[in-house]
Amino acid sequence: MNRSSIKIINPDSAGIDIGASSHFVAIPEGRDNEIVREFECYTPDIQRMISWLKKCSIKTIVMESTGSYWIPVFEMLEQAGFEVNLVDAHHVKNIRGRKSDVIDCQWLQQLHAHGLLAAAFRPEDKIVELRSYLRQRSMLIESAATHVNRMQKALVQMNIHLQNAISDITGVTGMAIIRAILRGKTNPKELAKMRDPRCKQPIEVIESSLQGNYREEHLFALQQAVNAYDFYQNQIRECDEAIKKNSKC
Repeated sequence: MNRSSIKIINPDSAGIDIGASSHFVAIPEGRDNEIVREFECYTPDIQRMISWLKKCSIKTIVMESTGSYWIPVFEMLEQAGFEVNLVDAHHVKNIRGRKSDVIDCQWLQQLHAHGLLAAAFRPEDKIVELRSYLRQRSMLIESAATHVNRMQKALVQMNIHLQNAISDITGVTGMAIIRAILRGKTNPKELAKMRDPRCKQPIEVIESSLQGNYREEHLFALQQAVNAYDFYQNQIRECDEAIKKNSKC
């Protein structure tokens, strides 16, 4: 690539090569004695990076959107007033003309200066925030499901086949019965009476499913699974509140 023949579009540009432990930053020639500097990944170092970029009159910055390490750097730079652009790493690699003695951050800076990089789409900050809450909620639901499986395993080990009698052991009937078992109630007739009136299974079927071998170690495992399930349900409720609050803003 003959850079001298290509018009400079973004003269006040910088390129950042994002890493797990440090970030390399390149600026145009003539802005400082060092046109490439390395900053560690810690917040004070990113703040020093911001100060240096401002001192060098940088207005627009480009970085590759790889992994998750770019997120705090992007957010802090944007909060500091810079125009920050994300680019696809594959797009950068497909541009011909790179010289072997140019490091990644300089290559990004040069391409951005000449307007050769297309910024990847990034929604507005409120949408990004909402997506983060939704991803967190999804992970919590997956974690809760793991402990439902452990509840189910503990019940089967006691030969309690509650899943054959009701469709969802975490429903009103299922959890009422499970919590009663953990309180020491093991009489199948008494437990079966806790079924929800809308439950379609005959009470006799539920009674049969609750005649189990209530060993202490299995009850312990069941209690642990229920405690963990309850914890994640509470976390999900807190997440729902955060999503509701975010949606009103």
